[in-house]
Amino acid sequence: MADAAHTTRGNDPISWMSRNIVAANLIMLFLLLGGIGMAFFIKKEVNPDATLDVVDVRVSYPGASPEEVERGILLPVEEAVRGLEVVHEVISEARENSGRVSIELTKGTSRERGLQVINQAVDTITTFPEDTERPEVRLAGRRRDVLELRLFGDTSHWALFQVAEQVRDQLIRSGGVTQVEIDRNPQRIIHVEVSRDTLRAYGLTLDDVAARIADASDDVPAGRLETDKGNLAIRLKGRRQWAREFASIPIVDGGMGDVVRLEDIADVRDGFEETMFFSEFSGVPDVELGVYRVGDQTPTQVARAVEQAMRDMEHQLPAGIDWKITDNRADAYRDRLMLLLSNGALGMLLVLVLLGVFLQYRLAMWVTIGMFTSFVGTLLFLPLLGVSINMISMFAFLVALGIVVDDAIVVGENVYEYRERGMSTLDAAVQGVKDVAVPVTFGVITNCVAFAPLLFVPGEFGLIWATVPVVVITVFLISLVEALFILPAHLAHTPKDDHNPVSRFLHRRQQSFSGWVRRSIERWFRPVLETAVRYRYVTIAFFVATLTAVLGYAASDRMGMVLMPQVPSQEFAATARMPSDATDAESQRVADQLTAAALRVIEANGGDRLAEGIKSNVYGTTVSVDVILTRLDPRPITTDEFERLWRAETGPIPSANSLSFEMEGGFGWWRPDIVVDLSHPDIDTLNRASAELVERLDEYEVTSDVNDSYERGSDRLDFTLNPEGEALGLTPDEVGRQIRSAFQGRDATRFLRGPNEVRVRVKLPDDEQDSAYFAENLMIRTPAGADVPLNEVADITVGETFQSIERRQGRRIVTVDMDVNPSSQISRMLTTMRQDVLPELVSHYPGLSWSFQGQQVEMRESLRVLFGGLALALFTIYALIAMPFKSYVQPLIVMAAVPFGAFGAILGHMMLGHTLSVLSLMGIVGLSGVMVNDSLVMVDYANRLRRDDNVPGRDAILLAGVRRFRPIMLTTLTTFGGLAPIIFETSRQAQFLIPMAISLAFGILFATPIVLLIVPCFYVVVEDVKDVFRRLGGPSLDPSREVASSA
Repeated sequence: MADAAHTTRGNDPISWMSRNIVAANLIMLFLLLGGIGMAFFIKKEVNPDATLDVVDVRVSYPGASPEEVERGILLPVEEAVRGLEVVHEVISEARENSGRVSIELTKGTSRERGLQVINQAVDTITTFPEDTERPEVRLAGRRRDVLELRLFGDTSHWALFQVAEQVRDQLIRSGGVTQVEIDRNPQRIIHVEVSRDTLRAYGLTLDDVAARIADASDDVPAGRLETDKGNLAIRLKGRRQWAREFASIPIVDGGMGDVVRLEDIADVRDGFEETMFFSEFSGVPDVELGVYRVGDQTPTQVARAVEQAMRDMEHQLPAGIDWKITDNRADAYRDRLMLLLSNGALGMLLVLVLLGVFLQYRLAMWVTIGMFTSFVGTLLFLPLLGVSINMISMFAFLVALGIVVDDAIVVGENVYEYRERGMSTLDAAVQGVKDVAVPVTFGVITNCVAFAPLLFVPGEFGLIWATVPVVVITVFLISLVEALFILPAHLAHTPKDDHNPVSRFLHRRQQSFSGWVRRSIERWFRPVLETAVRYRYVTIAFFVATLTAVLGYAASDRMGMVLMPQVPSQEFAATARMPSDATDAESQRVADQLTAAALRVIEANGGDRLAEGIKSNVYGTTVSVDVILTRLDPRPITTDEFERLWRAETGPIPSANSLSFEMEGGFGWWRPDIVVDLSHPDIDTLNRASAELVERLDEYEVTSDVNDSYERGSDRLDFTLNPEGEALGLTPDEVGRQIRSAFQGRDATRFLRGPNEVRVRVKLPDDEQDSAYFAENLMIRTPAGADVPLNEVADITVGETFQSIERRQGRRIVTVDMDVNPSSQISRMLTTMRQDVLPELVSHYPGLSWSFQGQQVEMRESLRVLFGGLALALFTIYALIAMPFKSYVQPLIVMAAVPFGAFGAILGHMMLGHTLSVLSLMGIVGLSGVMVNDSLVMVDYANRLRRDDNVPGRDAILLAGVRRFRPIMLTTLTTFGGLAPIIFETSRQAQFLIPMAISLAFGILFATPIVLLIVPCFYVVVEDVKDVFRRLGGPSLDPSREVASSA
């Protein structure tokens, strides 16, 4: 007791803080008030920003085929950026009239520098074809969606787009809304169609008409005029914006004062780019506006502003046009926030109850207050770490909920032990903290080290989940300060006795339960532990064999492995890819077939309780039908059941190249389960190989939606200038220009009308372009001004073009993707493809190469980093334990617990029927630090008994096992209790969080009983080995024992 009293009078930080309750309270208030204040200013969003840094290079090449775009645009750009240090991966696509090169920047490269370096490289290209437009080099946008606003009604799309532009402008002017964009906003075109007969009658070409339109369409500055009253700017007004204004442009002087205007020779009208465009919502035309947030705007703020602005302006909408908000991320944000807050509150209540049952209720209260202080204090530092309040960061608090009390429990339980021995509250607080300060500090550090590898997971997946270790490590560090300096002060000034009848009643009940726990430990656990240690080699062999069997089962592909669970979302889509020569009517029929099938399923399964509406879109060759499901939880049928019924009700669609059904908008986004790239120098060989692979994979029962990216284009007419044409002075370039103008049209001018670019396009009427006859008989103007038929100056052959050409890292590719049901079969399917299907395909097509892409690449990279990080973390933990223990061997005893964490995590997944995922492994990696802490406290206590009381090794570890049973079981139960609400949560929103929670909770739940037995066994085995070495006269395995002896 005298030593304890001397300890409390010391000037070390723990003693000083234990005596100074004011300082402890001020620190606690700083953390609480600072965190609460920061909560009002911290950025709030549904999900963290997980966009990779990508620079897009887009080049328009009017009239060019995909092959010409590949040759003239993609290859020069790829060559220009190849070898740049800022470039990680290059993916290119060539389509008719344009090419796009997407360049992913290397990790750590600033977006601005990457853009500058790539822009400079593209500027050095001098080999672009003459007709290409200036390259657009820009960073891929980072837009944070809030909601979709739909305008719909029984009117034309042209009228809807006009209204949409007005709504967009009013939303932005209303305040509170900063960014609004019209989705799938087609290019505005003023069409000028002139027939061939009319052109010949007036001696014109399309280029002539385009040139005269351009000359008459701009304002022309004419200088300044000096007058007595000052200078006057002179400008000739010629700018036109609408078709009716362009129609009055003079084209031909007919003589005698007669003027032939554009409207006299051409059909002039406002419209859109002539790409198939169709969009409906609930059976009527619609237009979608995307609303985004910027800066520190929250989803709820923006959503409220949109709703209020629309209510204010809805009376201004034209009759028959209505509006509806869909995919409201603000609702998702509120739902997920309440989900996590309620689970967090329930978890904290469970922790409080467990602490109150095992410890004094006052001690439990201060431990819980300390946990709350750690959480709120963390909010103070999150903005400095670049972390927002979102679904992942909130989940990180849940992960820390059960773990963060471990250090406080060890401290509080030790203080409680000294108080039961009769020490004063101050002496017990100081002595109890000092006893465990070193293992607690190193325990928190090992926890931080264990979660650190999660910071380095690559790709979008890593960007999403990097928030977890940042939040968890911050909470751990603040909790360490709270446990060592704030908690002792509160415990030191908490009276032992309480005259309140309720308090005395609770104290008596708790003491009674505490006595029962002690007796149970002595009666049941001690004999079991003694038996296990007595037969230690059998015990170790049994648990190691069990561990090997469970790990072997998990590695055998029977459980499967995915990147992350797919979350049922609010939208479910069917997408059909049509051939390039499909007519508008065919595309429309496919959209109608998919929509009708979805309506039948909805009407038969709950109607409005299942779905809120259906979006039908046709854009180019893509047909998409999206069903907006209700937010009810649960719905009348599951998302998987809806997919099955919709797929069956739709039936086959022979006219489509491919058809897939997938979820949209769910967290983690939808991507195919398996993606494989095929590459070969010959495109025809590549096409045959991809078709064979699709056919082979479609035979497997577990696969669905097996598609390839090869898109056959339309038939192509190839013209080659013949000697007769050359004799007339024609060149391939000149003939090509005239053919392009006739069929592609010639852009006379372009200008901005509001925020939209408008092009004036001069071309032949549609009915003069739709057959080879018109192409062959097109009149070509010679340099001498004569017109000759095309078929007289050029030889014509029929070929085939491609709809698109894809390239990855400089190689032509065709992508084959598929879904696998159930997801637990993905690993087996990958093994089958890797060992059987793909090698056989390569044998059929020499020169063919393949590689997995998509989720498989991310999973492979994530696993590589995780396992590498785990190895480094385990070595660091070993070093951290070895230093205070002054031993090379004892850290291995402590770390023997780590593999059994994986054992428990796998059993938890098996019991609850969950497939293993990378998230599960991330939980196992983080669990390693928690597992070490329990055995660390046990071994440290045994060492202190041997050092201070000279207890033999075997007896010391037995006493330590019995003495530390209660705090170890308490930390286990609080960890499981803190995570249990999210594990057993049935809401769809929580499903992707569950695997990591299972790993942490079940890992420690199943592993702790094993650790309580196997760590003492290993401890005594080491003592056995030492005895053998001592008898043989060998060197000591434990330097710490030699140091202690010499001391």
